[in-house]
Amino acid sequence: MGVQTPKVDPLMNTDRFRIRPGKRLSLDKHDSDDSKPFRNRSKTESTLHKEREEICKLQDRLYADNHWSLLLIFQAPDGAGKDSTIEHVLSGLNPQGASAKSFKQPSSEELSHDFLWRCYKALPERGRIGIFNRSHYEEVLIVKVQPELLDYQRIPRSLITKKIWDERYEDINAMERHLVRSGTVIRKFYLNVSKGEQKKRFLERIDDPAKNWKFEMGDLDKRKQWKQYRKAYEEMIGATSTEYAPWYVIPADKKWFTRLAVATIIRETLQEMNLRFPELSPKQRAELQKAKQVLLNE
Repeated sequence: MGVQTPKVDPLMNTDRFRIRPGKRLSLDKHDSDDSKPFRNRSKTESTLHKEREEICKLQDRLYADNHWSLLLIFQAPDGAGKDSTIEHVLSGLNPQGASAKSFKQPSSEELSHDFLWRCYKALPERGRIGIFNRSHYEEVLIVKVQPELLDYQRIPRSLITKKIWDERYEDINAMERHLVRSGTVIRKFYLNVSKGEQKKRFLERIDDPAKNWKFEMGDLDKRKQWKQYRKAYEEMIGATSTEYAPWYVIPADKKWFTRLAVATIIRETLQEMNLRFPELSPKQRAELQKAKQVLLNE
C-alpha cells in the first residue's frame, strides 16, 4: 500500500531552503522573515496540524518497517526557537519510536573521547526517529569561535593545526556518509533568526517571569560575537551540506512559519523513504485467522 500525500499548500516549496553542496553560503541572502506563501499564522496552524498527523502515520510505518532510521539535527543561535520547534512539530510522536537528545557542555568522560563519540552513541536505532538539539556541529561552531576550548579536549598539540576545522568537516561528512549508507536518513536544520528578533526574544525572557529561566548571561557574550558565529555557521553549513545529508536554512523570525517549514520537510523526507508495513506470508495470515476464530469462540 502506498503512502498518501496530505493536502498541503502547493506553493510551500521547501526546496528553496535546501543548501546545495559546494555552494558558498551567505546567510544575509536568506530572508529570516520569509513566510511565503503564508501571510498569517491562522492558515499555517491548520496546515501544521495536517503535517503532524501525517508525520505520526509515517512514523508508524518507519517503526514497523524496521529497516531505516531518521536523524533530525537542529542548530541555531540562542533564541532562534529550537526547543519550541521540536516541541510543536514532533511532540505527537510515539515515544516508543523516537528519542531526543539535547547536547550541553561536554562531560569529563566525553572530553576523553573524540569529538564525535558522544553524538555517535546517541544515534537512533533502526525504525526510530532521533532528534538532536545541538550536536557534533558544536565542535565547529563554539569551539571554532572559542578555540581555547580545544585545551579541554587534550588533543595532542601536533594535531592542532590551521587545518583542524577543515579536517573536522571531513570527519563529519565521512561519518554522516557512513550512517546514510547504513540506513540512517539525515536532515539538518539551521534556524535563521535575525539579530533584531533575537534581541526582542531576549527582552521577553527577561520581562516575563515564566521565561526568566531561559535567559543566561552567557547569551549576551555570544551576541557580542554575532559576526564571528555567523561566519562560523556559514562556513560549517557550506562545507557539510551534502546530497546525502543536506542542510536547510529555515527562516526563524516567525516561529509559526518555522514550525510548518520544518514539519513539511520531515513529512516529505519520510514519504521519500517509501516505507511499508511488513507483508505477512500465507502461513502467517492463516495463523491470524485461527487466532481470530479462537477469540470469537470465547
